Amino acid sequence: MAFKFTDSNVKEVIASGKPVVIDFWATWCGPCMRLAPVIDELAEEYADRVVIGKYNIEEESELSTDYRIMSIPTILFFKNGEQVRDLRMTGATKDELKARIEKLIAL
Repeated sequence: MAFKFTDSNVKEVIASGKPVVIDFWATWCGPCMRLAPVIDELAEEYADRVVIGKYNIEEESELSTDYRIMSIPTILFFKNGEQVRDLRMTGATKDELKARIEKLIAL
């Protein structure tokens, strides 16, 4: 199961230094809903190495404003407390997402 990021916990998780993957989503977003099971699967697969979770833009807003999320699903990647900008993606297939997670781990 994917981690649930909120405005009250997300900065602490990012600051932990662990690799972090955040899926920005909303219930009204069809592509987000199709991506949701992929995020859950990858969260289980990488549970011991990467924090993978979802940030609901309908319930939270601080992080989506900070990172200028203009369309969803957008996926951000963090390592050592910093965003890895060249990995950012809008929409993804499981294979594309998995490849970027592997790049994140390798950094």
